[in-house]
Amino acid sequence: MGEFQKATITNIVEDATFDFTMGDAESGIAKLQAALAEQPDAFEGWHALCEIFYSEKRYDEALEAAEQAHDLKPDDLFVNTSLSRIWLEKGSKEKAEHFGAQARMASWKEQLTNPEVAPSDSDLT
Repeated sequence: MGEFQKATITNIVEDATFDFTMGDAESGIAKLQAALAEQPDAFEGWHALCEIFYSEKRYDEALEAAEQAHDLKPDDLFVNTSLSRIWLEKGSKEKAEHFGAQARMASWKEQLTNPEVAPSDSDLT
């Protein structure tokens, strides 16, 4: 994805998130779906769509969007966390635990890769 497209999808995600926070989830969803029809490889768009659907308790649609995001970035901490939450709501403790474990591993990998940004013990208290 080129820089222009990345900037565009970032702007659309921000606009859609703003719409959602102002109480217009359907507008946010429509903006994201239109953008994703044009840029189906936009991870940020799929994850934002997943989170709006989740907040609206539209778990099947949230799952579809999260799976699209996961296909693009399977090791992403946030999408694995989202999948864990969705599966918990859908009643699959086993799948929720699987994705929760994937999220923890992604967090550990990030801490090993970037130890300077890893939280210290004093940050946790």
